[in-house]
Amino acid sequence: MLVLSRKTNESIIINGNITVSVLRVDNDNVRIGVEAPLEIPVMRKEIYEEIKSNNEQAAGSAKQRVKQLVNN
Repeated sequence: MLVLSRKTNESIIINGNITVSVLRVDNDNVRIGVEAPLEIPVMRKEIYEEIKSNNEQAAGSAKQRVKQLVNN
């Protein structure tokens, strides 16, 4: 993991087309802004993990149904 220090109104550039900016720092809360091309999904990690888990569960259920159909 790369760790960088940035102050308010400072940014980092990722791959030349993604900009992450520090907008505001309040106590233990940091507000960041992300500019990225529309085809690159940007979401909070907890939302990403929930979507990933739901997709894995759905895929597992589908595999079970296929096995049941094959065995019948």
